[in-house]
Amino acid sequence: MIASAYLRSYLPESSLPTYDARPALPPGGLHGDQHFLWREPVIDDAFTVSWGSGTFICPRNSRLRMLEGMLAFNNAFPDAGLIPPQQIAEASSNLETLRESSPSMRSYILTSPWHVPVRWFTAFLHEERELYDRPAGLSIRYRTLMGDAKDRVERAVQVIAAAGFDQGIIGQLHSLETWLEQYPADGMLELDYDDVADLFPEGDLVLDESAADVAATLLSLEHDDMDLAGDHYQTLMRRWGPVQVRAFSN
Repeated sequence: MIASAYLRSYLPESSLPTYDARPALPPGGLHGDQHFLWREPVIDDAFTVSWGSGTFICPRNSRLRMLEGMLAFNNAFPDAGLIPPQQIAEASSNLETLRESSPSMRSYILTSPWHVPVRWFTAFLHEERELYDRPAGLSIRYRTLMGDAKDRVERAVQVIAAAGFDQGIIGQLHSLETWLEQYPADGMLELDYDDVADLFPEGDLVLDESAADVAATLLSLEHDDMDLAGDHYQTLMRRWGPVQVRAFSN
């Protein structure tokens, strides 16, 4: 299986009283067809976590995410020929039908293979980082209020734009900002390394300060100190560069 990290949007429990709760995905249980493998059951349930003084719910909407993921992969690599045109057309039709029947349905989970995108860290403070135990070992997650996450990403977009960065970089941050705008400020945002953590020695995970490195980079850019911003960004890339390249080599 491809090691993946996740960005999950959670709503207050009172917003979704009819969802079946799922505290975590069970180990194993691979599903597949002639083109893909996945480990999530295709049922209408949700992750649930207790955080702060409340309980928060993240609908999985796995069928929606699988269809969107298939079409996004085909759009990113249109000449790869891995998915037959007939199946792409069928997936597109199924997605349109699903959206028409449930207009309010959306993807509450973003998935990134092999690495955590740098832009995800802009939503969090270093103090919101926590180590947690998985069956395979340690991993890292960040949790924050959705309203705070929106404010931080908005600031990051402004800083990057003011610094004159390429429109492609600004566009990726803006896409994240647009995704977050779908969710209420009293929700919770979670960045979970999940099994991407298996790509690092546990000692490196304990010392991981990626959100702090991103925050320091942005602060240096705000102060027009490009050299210091570059130093902080290089620290970040020394950590993530070797694993990020797997996304392109695979």
